[in-house]
Amino acid sequence: MNIKLFASCIVAGTLMLPVVGYSAESEHASAKTFVKDSVITTKIKAELAEEKASSLVKISVDTTDKGAVVLSGHAATQAAVDRAVVIARAVKGVTSVENNIKVVADK
Repeated sequence: MNIKLFASCIVAGTLMLPVVGYSAESEHASAKTFVKDSVITTKIKAELAEEKASSLVKISVDTTDKGAVVLSGHAATQAAVDRAVVIARAVKGVTSVENNIKVVADK
């Protein structure tokens, strides 16, 4: 139950980012591309939140221009890192995935 609530909060908060955070970062960035990239980020974060592995919640997702995704943060196992990459690649609109996730054993 808590996982569903947490995932819902993440999705709702992330969906508000394009509205609240939009500013003309560069003259070349279009609003349509910005919103599309935000939707990709939201979908990946929601999928990661739905996974049972708690270490996937510690992964940050950033979508750069035209669907290029950058994953960063840390996970407890290499299997969790691999799962995050698979999830990101499976989202529609993702053109590439850069994996900067570090494997760090929980203490």
